[in-house]
Amino acid sequence: MTDAPQTVSLSLVSHTNVGKTTLARTLLARDIGEVRDAPHVTEFAEVHTMLESAQGDRLQLWDTPGFGDSVRLMRRLRQSANPIGWFLTEVWDRWHDRPFWFAQQALKNVRDEADVLIYLLSAAETPEAAGYVAPEMELLAWTGKPVVVLLNQLGAPGDGADADLARWRRHVLALAPTARVLSFDAFARCWVQEIALLDAIGAALQEPTQRAALARLADAWRRARADDLQAAMAILADSVARIATAREVVAEGPTLAARLRQIGATIGIGRGGADDATAAAQTRLLAQLQREVRDSTSALIRLHRLEGESEAAILEAVQVDLHQKVDAGWAAIWGGAVSGALAGLSADVMAGGLTLGGGLLAGGVLGALGGVGLAHGVNRVRGTDRSWLAWKDEALQQVVEAQLLRYLAVAHFGRGRGAWSDGAAPAHWPAAVHAALEPHREALASLWHERAGDDASTATLAPMRAELATLLLAATRATLLRLYPDAARAFETIPPDEARESAQPTAQPAR
Repeated sequence: MTDAPQTVSLSLVSHTNVGKTTLARTLLARDIGEVRDAPHVTEFAEVHTMLESAQGDRLQLWDTPGFGDSVRLMRRLRQSANPIGWFLTEVWDRWHDRPFWFAQQALKNVRDEADVLIYLLSAAETPEAAGYVAPEMELLAWTGKPVVVLLNQLGAPGDGADADLARWRRHVLALAPTARVLSFDAFARCWVQEIALLDAIGAALQEPTQRAALARLADAWRRARADDLQAAMAILADSVARIATAREVVAEGPTLAARLRQIGATIGIGRGGADDATAAAQTRLLAQLQREVRDSTSALIRLHRLEGESEAAILEAVQVDLHQKVDAGWAAIWGGAVSGALAGLSADVMAGGLTLGGGLLAGGVLGALGGVGLAHGVNRVRGTDRSWLAWKDEALQQVVEAQLLRYLAVAHFGRGRGAWSDGAAPAHWPAAVHAALEPHREALASLWHERAGDDASTATLAPMRAELATLLLAATRATLLRLYPDAARAFETIPPDEARESAQPTAQPAR
């Protein structure tokens, strides 16, 4: 029966000091072994359960010692069947050449335990310079097991990575025609690449029962990652909604000097500038944005089973809107002093230089209402009885792009890199995010436009959060497909009730 529970064993092998344990930590989403820049750090083969399905299937990952002298190793393994060869391996090498003995144990483990070999190569060097690859591929052929080759440190698209992948693929397939070659960075992979890896492993398996089991395991892994994606978008939507509806009230009573600067700026004299109360409100708004960015990124870090806290900086350029309340006392002074053609200018001065529209002021309304009446009318039209600051629509568009870039950074952050550290996004990410958001510009603009006045946070937060979650999910899927065109299977539709009953990865739960 093809649906009986099965155990599929993977052996992770490579030349020494290429990043096997780093990759193992990334795939297992927990710390195992020791990671440092030194050869032969992994001295014994260690097995870990990577994933279990609801049907009882299990995917195991063996982390093995790295290869050293491949030519010598192949010769020793060929001799292992005779008494002299046995003595050299089990006595002489074990006590006099420990690294070489570890390498022999790795190959024997691969031969005895593995169903598929995961061979990690460093693409930081050229195939021609990596002279160890040919003898190591011969060693892998000695085991008789299928091989999936992963290219580590390949680089970003546009930096020659595609050409390097093609060059390495030709080189590997010339040595092992049945091997499967994938780009998979041990430090900065994305979860959609994990789906491609599991599919390649399934295709390499020879037994139908194991292929069926691997299909169930891959589907379970995909469901778990789909849950993570939904949760990540909920985190970002909640954060962006709070940023969009953030309001900081400007304290009443600006100074006469501030008023005069404001008037001068309105009629083209001087440079104006914010008064102390407005500057204080802007500082508070910036601090709130800083907290939101930091807290949402830290929540993403925990969701992806990483450790550490974000210290993400705010946007380099942020823009605020000042919604200035027209002061009734100030308006009274101007109300009896101007009329006719100067009415529009007067209203703009009283409102802090913000245009109110000609309809309210046409036909001598200023003279009819008087200064105090006009102030109340203007404030009522504006929907505010106080001065306050909020983010401009343009700033919110920047916020959305920045939040998606931070999601990409967390989703690519390999567990083997240790605790989270903030860093610059790869150069090709911003263009991909910008293009993926382009079809949603109008919908986002509508959301920002629908924000209410100075009490918007309670009135619009919930519906905005729901709309943003849907929009961000669509944009993130489009971004990942731009970055990984072959990743469509990662986004196959899964009913929500089935997703909750999917496989249980053995990674440590998010804290």
